[in-house]
Amino acid sequence: MRKTTRSLFAIGCAVAALGAAGCGTTSENTGQAQPQDQSAHCGGPDRQYTIGMSQANLAEPYRVRMDEDIRKAAAEVPQFEVEFADAAKDNSKQVTDVENFLTKQVDLLMISPNEAAPLTDVVTKAYNRGVPVILLDRKIEGDAYTTYIGADNVAIGRQAGEHFARTLLPEGGKILEIQGLSGSTPAKERADGFRRGIQGSGIEIVATADGEWERSVAQEKADALLKSHPDVRAVYAHNDPMAEGAFLAAQAAGRDDLMFVGIDGLPIPSGGIKAVEAGRLDATNLYPTGGEEAVAAAKALLIDCTEVPKTQTLPTELITKDNAAAVYARLNEG
Repeated sequence: MRKTTRSLFAIGCAVAALGAAGCGTTSENTGQAQPQDQSAHCGGPDRQYTIGMSQANLAEPYRVRMDEDIRKAAAEVPQFEVEFADAAKDNSKQVTDVENFLTKQVDLLMISPNEAAPLTDVVTKAYNRGVPVILLDRKIEGDAYTTYIGADNVAIGRQAGEHFARTLLPEGGKILEIQGLSGSTPAKERADGFRRGIQGSGIEIVATADGEWERSVAQEKADALLKSHPDVRAVYAHNDPMAEGAFLAAQAAGRDDLMFVGIDGLPIPSGGIKAVEAGRLDATNLYPTGGEEAVAAAKALLIDCTEVPKTQTLPTELITKDNAAAVYARLNEG
């Protein structure tokens, strides 16, 4: 009778597998977030915890700094050990990285997705398995995560647009836009926000290109766009490395008259704030990495047994030559 029961169960699993990834794990594979009790993740201060951090890539200085900020903050929490993985801009590799973290049974997942759609299923799987998920900088589709930490990219884009409209090109003019990786949520949001900021200003975006968040790619794209549009007056780039790439392309073309605005404002010698101080960029817009805040959220969830908000919006500010030195000094205090 027991063999018959087990056989019937196995048959039931095989049939169920046609509509789900596995028998007994249907909730993991529905594609929808299952309700979670944040307090269920907490083990208190007397346990050790392993955190998996899945980074989209380490080609961007911003992401290198994010990992450094996480590493530094985690070093202050004796109970934490953080393992890092670099997806190298490869969605499939990042899916595998997250799967590997799940196999290792990490206590919490941090992830900055390369692109939203390709990472949604595996992040949802982790969340529905009961693993707390902290999204950094970039989002997934849906709400299968514990908390999202990042600045308001629409607001940042609008801030950049308003600076163009009020200060750089108050009488209007033609500009180029070097966008971030297509499919990543900040690229769309920074583009949308910028258009709101320049609305009704007489500023015209005559061409856009996907710079993939990288300086070398942006330099190549900007070189082609400047040849096609010799009458542009400025470049708006979705991050500082791409703005610097466009600056290099303009220098090679003998275009010393152009203006450049980026986003990130990393407080490092090679970052956007110093580029503003040096005059290569006319402005940047601060975009904190959220690394310190991510570790604080992990501590709240795993050690302190307190809840964290679904969204944690980090502050931003416009950085120009007038305040660049002061902002740089402030961000490097301590």
